[in-house]
Amino acid sequence: MDIRLDSVTKSVGNSMVEEYQKREWTGQEAVRYEAALEAINGAVGAYSALIAREEAKPEPDPAVIAEAEQGRSECAKHRKQLDPADAEQVAHTRSRFSQLAREIRERSR
Repeated sequence: MDIRLDSVTKSVGNSMVEEYQKREWTGQEAVRYEAALEAINGAVGAYSALIAREEAKPEPDPAVIAEAEQGRSECAKHRKQLDPADAEQVAHTRSRFSQLAREIRERSR
């Protein structure tokens, strides 16, 4: 079943919006793409939590904060570059960023 998934356009960069609004999506493609975006967002959230924990310390480490902020920026960059038509990239992104989020959470315990 093919569907038109205009809501996905809210998650991609403005330069890509028109292209993806016109694209016909299968339900499976849409779910995989959304799962990849959620994995990226999970990593962003883990970085944000790490930053908040570090900033709450009596003597926060500026290097830890800077590294986490850079990581968040890289996540945002990757999210904008993610091509929902590239199934391999979508699958790799989901795996990579799910693992990254786990690693960040483990590191900040």
